[in-house]
Amino acid sequence: MKKDFLKYQAQTGSHPLALEISHANGNYVYDSVGKKYLDFIAGVSANTLGHNHPKISEAIKQQVDKYTHVMVYGEFIQQPQVELCKLLVEHLPKSLETVYLTNSGTEATEGALKLAKRITGRSEIIAAKNAYHGNTQGAMSVCGKEEQNSAFRPLIPGIKFIEFNNEFDLIQITKNTAAVILETIQGGAGFIEPQNNFLKKVKEQCLKVGALLILDEIQSGIGRTGTFFGFENYNVIPDIIVAGKGLGGGMPIGAFISSNKIMSSLKENPKLGHITTFGGHPVIAAAAQATLLELFNSTLIQQTLEKEALFRKLLVHPLITEIRGKGLMLAAMVETSEIASKVILESLDKGLLLFWLLFEDRAIRITPPLTISENEIYEGCNIIIDILNNILSDL
Repeated sequence: MKKDFLKYQAQTGSHPLALEISHANGNYVYDSVGKKYLDFIAGVSANTLGHNHPKISEAIKQQVDKYTHVMVYGEFIQQPQVELCKLLVEHLPKSLETVYLTNSGTEATEGALKLAKRITGRSEIIAAKNAYHGNTQGAMSVCGKEEQNSAFRPLIPGIKFIEFNNEFDLIQITKNTAAVILETIQGGAGFIEPQNNFLKKVKEQCLKVGALLILDEIQSGIGRTGTFFGFENYNVIPDIIVAGKGLGGGMPIGAFISSNKIMSSLKENPKLGHITTFGGHPVIAAAAQATLLELFNSTLIQQTLEKEALFRKLLVHPLITEIRGKGLMLAAMVETSEIASKVILESLDKGLLLFWLLFEDRAIRITPPLTISENEIYEGCNIIIDILNNILSDL
């Protein structure tokens, strides 16, 4: 299987982990020889309720028995789509009242950028250095890492970059600006939280000049940071939010959400301003609705902050310089990229799944399912500390 994997399936890097998966259940993944791995990655923040959650599985099975794809998005009334959109809006501020369902977070980013240009009549977009919003060409255009972008230029023109948390850069937001797009918590850059009301100050500047604020909640949303969406932690309400990853509970989905007035601009001049064939697929929408209902009917969102505190208590070591992030969106920072890679790879041997961040090579990603238990947190952290002790003894 590994030989065929490398031969027939396009690769994203030269050294994939190449773990051959047999099945997954709860907070564990199992390989083809029966070894189990405690999952501290959650499919890169996508498996909100872990693996093979019974309520998600049942929702999928029930919907498959009714119908799958019947029509391009937005033409037929399909119950899973409507109920998912309604459920999202019921747990958002009043100004975020209309949902456009997409296939992925990166498509949602594309839709949000188009929406901002359409409603403002402007073309300039401001993004943050070291940002990551997806990998299609529009989303890549607002990713502030030139090493990732240079091979694919020319990208979309009219993009400017500011430094995240630098309020002196906000003068670049002018009456030429259609929108500012920021991650609520910078992900690939190292799980960097906004400081000193930075997001609120960005929104205030946007209001002054008539620009929109788009917040990318693809990683920080769906309960991962102790609130339904991450922006609720930072005293700001964006004009548009972008969601993905954890919304589907392990199934592929995205959404961009705004006011009805703003969203309606995609209907005319031109009509069909954003279209998608499979966005809001009824089976995926059913899985997403089941995910949200489980979150809202449990205390899992509130528990993320308690679990964060436990991680911070257990992950104390001379080689860990800090723990960044919020809730269960955490990054253990170590002194060198070599130490980070050694911990990640040796953890795999010891039955723990960890991963890297895109642009910060000293970070160890810790984004487990929200269903992770205290005992499992102890189990995983003990593995990390044991490996770090061995590394420290060899220095």
